[in-house]
Amino acid sequence: MMTSKERIFAAVNGQDYDRVAVAPIFMAWAAHFIGRSYRDYYLDGDVLVESQLAVVRAFEIDQISAISDPWREASAYGMEFDYPEQGVGKPKGLLLNTPEDIKKLKPLDIADSERMQQRVDSVAAMSAEVGETHSVLGWVEGPLAEYSDLRGLEATMFELMDNPEIFHQAAEIITQNAIDFAVAQIRAGADMVGIGDAAGSLIGCDLYERHVLPLEKRLIDAIHEEGALAKLHICGNINSIIAAMAKTEADVIDVDWMVPLDEAREKVGDEITLCGNFDPSGVLLQGTPQIVADAAKDCIEKGGKRFILMPGCEVPQNTPQENIRAFCPCKKQIFN
Repeated sequence: MMTSKERIFAAVNGQDYDRVAVAPIFMAWAAHFIGRSYRDYYLDGDVLVESQLAVVRAFEIDQISAISDPWREASAYGMEFDYPEQGVGKPKGLLLNTPEDIKKLKPLDIADSERMQQRVDSVAAMSAEVGETHSVLGWVEGPLAEYSDLRGLEATMFELMDNPEIFHQAAEIITQNAIDFAVAQIRAGADMVGIGDAAGSLIGCDLYERHVLPLEKRLIDAIHEEGALAKLHICGNINSIIAAMAKTEADVIDVDWMVPLDEAREKVGDEITLCGNFDPSGVLLQGTPQIVADAAKDCIEKGGKRFILMPGCEVPQNTPQENIRAFCPCKKQIFN
């Protein structure tokens, strides 16, 4: 029988495996599984590690993850947040209110950034505990997502269309900081790094190819040079850009539920591993276990050999446990 880590790498390399690898995105759900709040999860590295280990072991998940919330890098740049007990942090204001504010951006000292260093430490702890048997996923914000966090989404969209040089001035610094953050996590034990660049689903293919793809590729190339795999996560409807996303040479592309897997496979070809993609809300949260199992089977049939099973995005925090079991390896029937 293969280890979980062997299973993940077999999927990425197009090799035979004993069953499809399963790697859901757990955040708030994992925290609640051990009786802690979502705020505990993303502000306390020990809680994150405990939560992740608990769900990986309880549901026989193949990858453990350091994903938590989008604000770790933003806090290091100087943004301030309110952190509600059960929700994601809420910015008190933008960092980049005008183009002139870009001079506030600087190379980040990870060791001097509490929240960035905490993720590195969490990766190290997870790797020490299960890194021999399970894939360990680090995480960074992508260049467009991070700029949108710092500048505001509306201003970012206008600048990409009218004054892209403003974005690129900031993105040079942001991308290098993301590279440094990814490398620190790899050296702590991550064998794969996820790149969350959700704002990419809001722009057309032309803007994506001209302004975002080259930056993502630079980040992915750096991850590869450090000896790890790269996973590109752009949630939302990526139908118009998924073929271009393949040009980043990411090893894994996450596909959200609104993109048919067979169409995604046709657009990216057979050399990239797809990860997805049944509806986290309409199916996983609101469906029955049988509906979830049927949706998972459909994904497995359409995903091809290079495929990892997960919901299209994060597992919703109120998902019934029986629905989790319906698509995870601890419930064997869909893998027989």
